[in-house]
Amino acid sequence: MLNKINYNFDEKIDRKGTNCAKYDGLKKYFGYEDLNPLWVADMDFKTPTFINDEIIKAAQNSVYGYSIDDDQTYNAIISWQKNRHNWEIEKKDIYMINGVVPAYSACIEAYSDIDDEVIVQTPVYPPLFKSVKANNRKVVINELKEKDGYYTMDLEDLKSKITKKTKILCLCSPHNPVGRVWSKEELEDLAKICIENNIVIVSDEIHSDVTFKKFTPLASISEEISNITITLNSAGKTFNIAGLNCAYAISKNSKILSRFKIIAQKREINSVNFFGYISTKAAYENGAIYVDELKEYLQENMEFTKNFLLENSPKINFLLPEATYLLWLNFKNTSHSHKEIKNILLTQSKVALNDGVSFGSNGDSYFRLNVALRKDALKVALIDISKNFK
Repeated sequence: MLNKINYNFDEKIDRKGTNCAKYDGLKKYFGYEDLNPLWVADMDFKTPTFINDEIIKAAQNSVYGYSIDDDQTYNAIISWQKNRHNWEIEKKDIYMINGVVPAYSACIEAYSDIDDEVIVQTPVYPPLFKSVKANNRKVVINELKEKDGYYTMDLEDLKSKITKKTKILCLCSPHNPVGRVWSKEELEDLAKICIENNIVIVSDEIHSDVTFKKFTPLASISEEISNITITLNSAGKTFNIAGLNCAYAISKNSKILSRFKIIAQKREINSVNFFGYISTKAAYENGAIYVDELKEYLQENMEFTKNFLLENSPKINFLLPEATYLLWLNFKNTSHSHKEIKNILLTQSKVALNDGVSFGSNGDSYFRLNVALRKDALKVALIDISKNFK
């Protein structure tokens, strides 16, 4: 690990009244305002000063016109992927866009036709199957296999569901919400099936920097695999700058990237926020120590949550994730239905968690909890949850 700076993740930040979805959107999304929000996947930590300082410096010019990318932004992305994940990419492999979800939707149009099939591995981040339906494609569910809280890919089921209409597989890597960092071997086995069936893999790797074991970018494994892959990523989750709408797509296959560019330009998602470029460049140029310290703090929060629930609510189960700051809580051992659990969380515990059902067919009795907040605030929420699930 690099030298420590000791970032203060215990600083209290008041996000209410700032048009913050996580806090100010509670009434809209849950029907209640008086909830402790541990849902949306952003962090209640101040964005680091090395990003804020660059934003303030840019703002002092007092002109917020149209912006363009520059070599410094590309170089920052290239260096970050090399230094953090040993992935060699070039400027020509990268295309800047304004968000991973809009880019994913564009991929659906780029690599398939109406009524074609897109494979999604549930439970998974909801936009990854909602975007398929919105593009008039057919969602094919390949459920992950779960044993004692640990999830693996069901490749036999996957192979049985592939048809001539199957054009795309959506990979969530690392996986949200189950927290898996797929091993190189797992990725190779998956890619082999897709290569044999001429399926494009769209790999959502937005959580790739918040990992607690070795992360392997899918396209870094081999030329053959990179030739069927487009990777979507952003500094947004790692540095808490998601609201600045800056992301990027990567593919070493010029044909795959060209097809994506055509749709991205058609949908006008290639126009990036003025501060998005600035913040992404600053994050990747200066953020290595910050990320290491952030991961330490998040691991402490997750371990605290695990021990607290074991002692106070042993019927709520989860495995410590290999990535992300999101916990996939299993309430199946409680005596309640999914609807009852949801009602208790909202009306008695007064805590807003993401509903597991929204993550797909195998999310019943699960809820997703975000631990990216101050330890004392996390403890308050856990107390409120545990008192109603003994």
